Amino acid sequence: MPPALDIRDELGHAVRQIVLASSENEYFNHLIPAIKDASAGGKGLQLSQLLAQYSAAREDEIERICNSTHRGFVVSIKQLLKVREGTATLTSDVLQLNQSIQSSTEHLAEQKKALVDARGVRQNIDEAKQALHACLEVLRLANQVHDLLERKSHYSALRVLDELQKLHLKGVIGYKIADVIQKSVPATQKMISDAVMSDLHTWLYRIRETSQFLGEVAFYHTEQRRSRQKDRAETTTYLSNFKLNSAIELVSDENEEFDILDNEDVQVDFTPLFECLHIHDALGQREKFRSEYAATRRQQKDLLMPNSLTLVDPDGAGLSELLEGIAGFAIVEKVTMKKAPDLRPVLEIDELWSSMCQTAITLISEALHEVHNAELLLKIKGVVALFIQTMDTWKYPVRSLDAFLLVLFGKYAELLKRRFSDDFQEVNVIPMISFANTDDLQIVSTDDYMPMPIGKIDEYDKAVNVSWYTPDKPREEIQFPCVLPFSQMYPLCCIDIRNFLHQFYFFADDHFQHLKVIDETLRASLDELLSEKVCQSLVERLSTQYLGQIVQILINLEHFETACEELELLLVAARSTASIGGSIVLKATEDFRNSKKTAEKRIFELVNSKIDDLIETAEYDWMAPNFEKEPSNYIQTLTRYLSNIMNSVLLGLPTEIKELIYFDALSHAATMILSLPLSPIVKRINPNGVATLAKDVRYLTEFVDTLENPILRENLDELQQTVTLMQAENPEEFYDISIRNKKYGRVDAMSGPVLLDKYDGSTHSFQLVESHQWTNIADHGLIRLTHSVQSPTRNDKFTTISSRFGMRS
Repeated sequence: MPPALDIRDELGHAVRQIVLASSENEYFNHLIPAIKDASAGGKGLQLSQLLAQYSAAREDEIERICNSTHRGFVVSIKQLLKVREGTATLTSDVLQLNQSIQSSTEHLAEQKKALVDARGVRQNIDEAKQALHACLEVLRLANQVHDLLERKSHYSALRVLDELQKLHLKGVIGYKIADVIQKSVPATQKMISDAVMSDLHTWLYRIRETSQFLGEVAFYHTEQRRSRQKDRAETTTYLSNFKLNSAIELVSDENEEFDILDNEDVQVDFTPLFECLHIHDALGQREKFRSEYAATRRQQKDLLMPNSLTLVDPDGAGLSELLEGIAGFAIVEKVTMKKAPDLRPVLEIDELWSSMCQTAITLISEALHEVHNAELLLKIKGVVALFIQTMDTWKYPVRSLDAFLLVLFGKYAELLKRRFSDDFQEVNVIPMISFANTDDLQIVSTDDYMPMPIGKIDEYDKAVNVSWYTPDKPREEIQFPCVLPFSQMYPLCCIDIRNFLHQFYFFADDHFQHLKVIDETLRASLDELLSEKVCQSLVERLSTQYLGQIVQILINLEHFETACEELELLLVAARSTASIGGSIVLKATEDFRNSKKTAEKRIFELVNSKIDDLIETAEYDWMAPNFEKEPSNYIQTLTRYLSNIMNSVLLGLPTEIKELIYFDALSHAATMILSLPLSPIVKRINPNGVATLAKDVRYLTEFVDTLENPILRENLDELQQTVTLMQAENPEEFYDISIRNKKYGRVDAMSGPVLLDKYDGSTHSFQLVESHQWTNIADHGLIRLTHSVQSPTRNDKFTTISSRFGMRS
């Protein structure tokens, strides 16, 4: 074993690492540092000695090994020789490396000195370069400011100028260029301010030109919302209770996103405004800018409003353009306030809005005198309502515009009343219904006042559907051709009334907050039209002498009364929830009812007048020598007349009215017949004259019996009892009150003695000439009815009879 090396010795440790190296590279990695350290520390000889000792130790070890194994020894000797040769070579290399390191150290010292000198020069160059770069950067930024101005990048130019002034100029403060540029900064700022204001004015001009189109788009969007709300209301009835801009409508429509200022039709970019605002903020000129901007917008508002307006242009473009322009202007103001809250105060925008609304209201009001068509006014209202709903969406106050709708409604109601008044009184061709022989009908003034002829079932359906009329028979049982009880004017008036109602409520479509006013105005207008235009016109026509026309007018009046009652119910159903509840009473209903009485009286007058004319033809010979076997011609004509008018002219009247006419006619006829012998011209009356009169009275009574109405017989009681008195065997019974009340209770107390005085008492046998048997008329036992033309209580009794016929007083 070789002698152990002292591992405490650093050289020994290094030699041990060299010896124990596992590879050639590791060997050299340990050898070279060991030689370098030994050379530097003056221990190169010791290192050689240690290596020699290691070599000798290895040789001894090899020799011991070789002594045991010759061949191995020889091989070891050869390896040793190679090691020694390598060691010598390595020693030589170590020495050369040591010399090389010493030479490199000296050269390095020289280079380090040169480097220090170069660094000094380099620092000077760098400082000069930095100064040059700083000046160039200042110049570049100065040029960039002007370039950005040319490219309309005003805010960027201002930022660059601010950066140049506050940052870069400080780096070149000792140079003249800094002073030059510093002095040019205010002028450059003014250039930026002027340039951005120029762009703002261009933007404002474009906004003014776009305002009308922007308002048109806003109107279209509102119409689309109306349509969607209508569709939702048709699908869900509950939603019909909510109007446009209500909370429910806004929630229902929130999925339909639409940006009024950024869509496929219009795009409004507020960048120029914001840029101008930021720049003036940066320049400390915010108040000046706000003042200039407000003044410009006021000027644009004034330019937006025309000096005058026409409402009768064919397409209605004048009003639409005006309101669209106002809407666009106001929308831009509202959006500007939201995007830049500090730019415009709310009060200032509200003043602008109020001013525009008042000007628009004034212009429309001044032009309203041109409008003479209700449909045109309805279109005007539609445009104004669309404008109100659009601006209400943007939270603008619309109270003044809502109030102006009342003015428009007043004008609309006036036009409707005027038009329908003309229709009722003059000419009105109705395209909605076509009746037989009614190619060009006129209402009221040109009606034929005949029952309405119906040739086909479709004409019947149209007439019944438009009229307030309940047929007596089912539709399937009606034979055509037929006639309806009313004349053609009634269904035509009904059509006009229905149109009048519908057109009144057309005004409430889309937007109208004063529904109660519509209800009240409609009621008053209907009353006025029906009372003054229809009822009064019919009453004026009662002056005609044609009984058939008067009868038809009476029938029409009755149907109009029914129509008024139906209208009262219809108005109650149609009125708004804002109106006070309860029933609605039309004054026209009572007017038609009273006019019916006037028509009835006129019929009484004409019938009685005809009766007077017939009775005036009576030629009684009160002192006739012979008895007439046949009734007088006048009494036969009278009964035929009454029968004919009841079966022809008066046939369409209700039964109770016909019976009342019969009652009055017979009462009047009895009175007039009774007045014949009471005439002062008649001095004396013989039995033959009384018998002739009695024959006529009996003929009249028999005619009344054929009517099968006992009440009508009561009208002849006085006439019959008077004739009986004149034929009585003991006329003095009349002066006995008890007997008179029993037998002659209906005979007038004053007329009885007069007739008895005229009667020739010498011939008082009551036996008729030529043996004709006389039957006392009193034997018929007529029903007693207190009725006398001369009695002061006749009117009260007539009223009582009217009530028995079901007539209303």
